[in-house]
Amino acid sequence: MAGVTGPSGGPSGVAGPSGPAGEPVASPVRVLIVDDDALVRAGLSMILGGLPDLTVVGEAADGAEVPTAVDAYAPDVVLMDIRMPRVDGLTATEALRAQPHPPEVLVLTTFDADEQVLRALRAGAAGFLLKDTPPAEIVHAVRRVAAGEATLSPSVTRKLIAHVTAPGTPAGPDPRRERASRLLSGLSERERQVAVALGRGRTNAEIAGELFMSVATVKAYVSRLLTRLDLNNRVQVALLVHDAGLV
Repeated sequence: MAGVTGPSGGPSGVAGPSGPAGEPVASPVRVLIVDDDALVRAGLSMILGGLPDLTVVGEAADGAEVPTAVDAYAPDVVLMDIRMPRVDGLTATEALRAQPHPPEVLVLTTFDADEQVLRALRAGAAGFLLKDTPPAEIVHAVRRVAAGEATLSPSVTRKLIAHVTAPGTPAGPDPRRERASRLLSGLSERERQVAVALGRGRTNAEIAGELFMSVATVKAYVSRLLTRLDLNNRVQVALLVHDAGLV
């Protein structure tokens, strides 16, 4: 087992970047890679490590090592495998996202079963990608998650929507739908429109175009929705909209 290490096998020791004459520049996004496969960790480090706006600050080989690694490296984004020998990535994500001011979690796995996707996203993961995702898309996903955007591969999105909206649920009251409907009923009409657009997987720019508002205004609405609904990220808003049967 690799244990908690910096990207080269030792402590990370990442210093803040500076520009000419010591002027501060925007800090790169700090990424922690959690996967029990050393080759996968090495591959992801190679993909992400050579970019000026991203830096791999550490690695961990099991979900049990995540709390120590997060404390040691203060990542902005955690790339999290699902299947690991001691503590799986879903359990680790649930524990991590329950902490104050947690990093964003991007689940990256070969396994895209519906229940695994739903559990990860309901726990607060900001995205879910398959390991065969092209490198450029992985880089884009890390950047989007760091910027507060949701990231789901198209195949995962289709499976997720199909699963959440599948017919044949047991007769009688549905507590999840009732809760979702109750929460969304307290929104203003505009907030509700933004929430439904999130449920359809729209980006901020797409929502701005559809609802004739600026991207900055969309971002403000999304932040307001997260506060009012007591949710972690826009993916959970989308799930709530699906639970309520609005899309």
